Amino acid sequence: MGTARTRASPALRHARHAWRLQYLDAARALALAERALQSAAQDGDLPAQCWARLVRGLHLMRTAPAAQASRELRAAQEAALACGDRGAQILAEVGLARCELNSDRAQAALARLLPLRSEGLRLLRHLGRAMLLNGIAGCFSALGDSAEAFAYMYQALREARHARRQGFDVVLYCNIAHELCQLGDCEEALRYLHEGLDRCDDLRNGRLRATLLVNRIVCLTDLDRARDALPDIEQLLALPAADASGAGGFESMAIAALRAGARPLGDQLLERARRARADEPPVDARHELLVAQAEQAAAHGDPVQGARLLAAALPLPATADGLSLRVRCLFLHTHSELLQRCGDDSAALEALRQGQQLHLERARLALRARSQAASLQTELLRLQRERDGLEVRRRAAERARAQLAAINRQLSQRVEEVQRLQAALAEQAVRDFLTGLYNRRHLSEVLPSMLALANRNGEALAVVVIDLDHFKAVNDRYGHATGDRLLQAFGALVRRNLRRSDIACRYGGEEFCVLMPKTSAHAARRKTDALRRQWRELRFEVDGGVLTGNSFSAGIADSATAASTADALLKAADDCALDAKRRGRDQSVAFSAARHAGVAGDRAPVATLATTDGAR
Repeated sequence: MGTARTRASPALRHARHAWRLQYLDAARALALAERALQSAAQDGDLPAQCWARLVRGLHLMRTAPAAQASRELRAAQEAALACGDRGAQILAEVGLARCELNSDRAQAALARLLPLRSEGLRLLRHLGRAMLLNGIAGCFSALGDSAEAFAYMYQALREARHARRQGFDVVLYCNIAHELCQLGDCEEALRYLHEGLDRCDDLRNGRLRATLLVNRIVCLTDLDRARDALPDIEQLLALPAADASGAGGFESMAIAALRAGARPLGDQLLERARRARADEPPVDARHELLVAQAEQAAAHGDPVQGARLLAAALPLPATADGLSLRVRCLFLHTHSELLQRCGDDSAALEALRQGQQLHLERARLALRARSQAASLQTELLRLQRERDGLEVRRRAAERARAQLAAINRQLSQRVEEVQRLQAALAEQAVRDFLTGLYNRRHLSEVLPSMLALANRNGEALAVVVIDLDHFKAVNDRYGHATGDRLLQAFGALVRRNLRRSDIACRYGGEEFCVLMPKTSAHAARRKTDALRRQWRELRFEVDGGVLTGNSFSAGIADSATAASTADALLKAADDCALDAKRRGRDQSVAFSAARHAGVAGDRAPVATLATTDGAR
């Protein structure tokens, strides 16, 4: 709240109680605000009218058209001006900016809020500060500046934790997770969503729970875990209609259900999405709805119709026009899959390549956003401590010295924490969390320099692209937990067989890439075949028996014969891996073989499940 000091009337106490309850118990907060407003109108109690209208205006901002919410918030602002409560005026401005944001006017919303930042941080208490900072973060997010958005959201979370009993931290968990999901960091997003849903058990806020569940469904679907999202869909459909409909996301739920094989549920959800988007929907929602319709056509045995639906929407709008990177990736990935099912391999490959480029762009933005967020957070901490220092210096001189010393110690600890965070972020940026190998970003950074060194020394650099055979079948039959065990085991096997100079990366999904300096394609193929034999000998206990006979297909190229650029060398190895799969899998194809009739490696049966009595 603001700094205005007024004697609290019963109506004002009710209004302020409603303010504290707005995220904890939305229905009760609204009822208290209505009661306070009725009493304040009779008594001419401007402070009570101000805070009651503020609570009601913010409630309408979440549940009603922007114009209706704006009228109530302007009335709250006028009452705040009349009674001299500057803090309440700022909070009303936060709500008005959010209405601008809901109407796709992010730049106008940011222009409202940024000039109020310093004054708001000085006048408002923890919940108010958190709402102001979150409002600024939402503007930067809508403008595509995730680095600034994260910086403000993390600072808002710091403020909200001081007011944890008021529930706004759950809103921030949801918003941070949404931003992480937009950048493709769905695993980290799930961590925030789980924490938010756990905290939501303490709240009576069905709309907020519904929004968290929709975000989790999106994350699980993006991680190819659509089946895991079905319980969340069921939970959403069990919520009151106003809460579920207010959260939206029926198109995302429909996509998850259809990909999980729950066709009747997917059809039902798609129909609800069509009804909910009867008016002109936002760009993201419109394209997700197209993807859901295409998935439905494919689920009903007509992938050609699905591909035509998506092709009709091309070319896609730019990100600046409101289409997020996440939805662009989803659209292209689905289009590629449907084109492949229709037999149009060349068009499918082109769509897949466009999608892969966008995935790399998301990864770059995610790294930049999280690194810059840490740096900006350090600066915000410094400014906050300076503000606290000014507060302390107004006290008695002997207390000021002690307080300043404590603040300096805390600031040093915070700086160390941020430095540790930056170091951890740098490591996370180049490591795959599941296998412990490097990730694709690291591959794109080191391959050009390794190739340049090899060319300068007149040595060969071998590139091996490995694709685990029938991995999707393992996932479908035994579940993603078993699939993750296989990926972890393969990563450990590769690490055991590496030389110090070799670099192994998880290329994506079940694909891996190994860089072998001073190694020809022929020598790399011998090492790859030895690795494949070791992989085949591993056994994995699963429900009902043992998984054995695992295999992979590999493509090998070296810089001496295949290509002189990093992209061309990687593509040559990738093409050889595709050739190995076309030849029947469980073999290695070197670049020379791919161009001169092929050289197949030793073969073994595909993975089978051996039961204890020997039955197949």
